[in-house]
Amino acid sequence: MDQTLRYTTRFRVRFNETDPLGIVWHGHYITYFEDGREAFGEALGIAYRHISDQGYLAPVVKCCCEYKLPLRYGDWADVETVFINNPAAKMIFRYTIRNAAEQVVATGETIQVFTDTNGDLMLTNPPFFAEWKGKHGLL
Repeated sequence: MDQTLRYTTRFRVRFNETDPLGIVWHGHYITYFEDGREAFGEALGIAYRHISDQGYLAPVVKCCCEYKLPLRYGDWADVETVFINNPAAKMIFRYTIRNAAEQVVATGETIQVFTDTNGDLMLTNPPFFAEWKGKHGLL
């Protein structure tokens, strides 16, 4: 059985995240993606600390973002994080940020690979990741 795993978390734009134009500086959207990914991981048992506890690291090797509408200081927004299942030894996440009016503000994707603590790339899924995928019906 294949299913889509998703998690949504809400955040509020802080003053220090805005540029002189009063809108969120473009680089902060990547931080919002990371916040969404961490919330997803904590909720579903695949956070960085879980990976690290198993003796692995999961560096981001690709990140992209498409900007649709601006966010401004004080705005509330939601970041939806979706795990994209694939057979490779990597994690792909897609993100959708929506403002309070539920308009899409930005979309993006990150790819993370697994390494050991020395930085050596894992070519097969680490056992803990295969177990996690099995637990969520992703095998």
